[in-house]
Amino acid sequence: MSKKVVIINGHPNKDAFNFGLAEAYKKGSKNSGAEIKEITVADLNFNPNLQFGYQKRTELEPDLLDAWEKIKWANHLVWVHPVWWGGLPAITKGFIDRLFLPGFAFQYRENSIWWDKLLRGKTAHIITTLDQSSWTYWLLFGRGSVNQLKKSTLEFCGVKPVKVTYFGPIRKADPSRKEKWLKKTEDLGRKLR
Repeated sequence: MSKKVVIINGHPNKDAFNFGLAEAYKKGSKNSGAEIKEITVADLNFNPNLQFGYQKRTELEPDLLDAWEKIKWANHLVWVHPVWWGGLPAITKGFIDRLFLPGFAFQYRENSIWWDKLLRGKTAHIITTLDQSSWTYWLLFGRGSVNQLKKSTLEFCGVKPVKVTYFGPIRKADPSRKEKWLKKTEDLGRKLR
């Protein structure tokens, strides 16, 4: 089965290093023969507020419908995002809130505490930047964004395995260190990890 990869860039600032990481992964995975599609959350026109929760469905904007088609098409999801205040940027969290819905990504079973995982068969890789070391983020802060995206979203919906790569501290990294991170990310794309 050929690899069909969607790269989801969750950084709202196009000048951010995360865009370089997304491009490096894309370059590596293209070299491996994978088909690539991209979702740049900052480019999407949508309301990130899940205003009514699950009580009332808000119609999905065309950009979200297009993004969902890409997610359904892919068998490997690559998420690139920074960690802000221990979690995901607000726009990325809103993207997930609005799109990973019952009937799309999972389905609650009637009269049961269990649910069906509608994204089974897909794998994922989270590539995230930090203003601290990955060890600090894990030991002192419990890896909030990883728990949220990996466990509470992707694995909840059936995506497995979900690998994670951290780069940090980003704000003190010199150009040679960033270049090493870009090369590592390109290699991850080439190996489709």
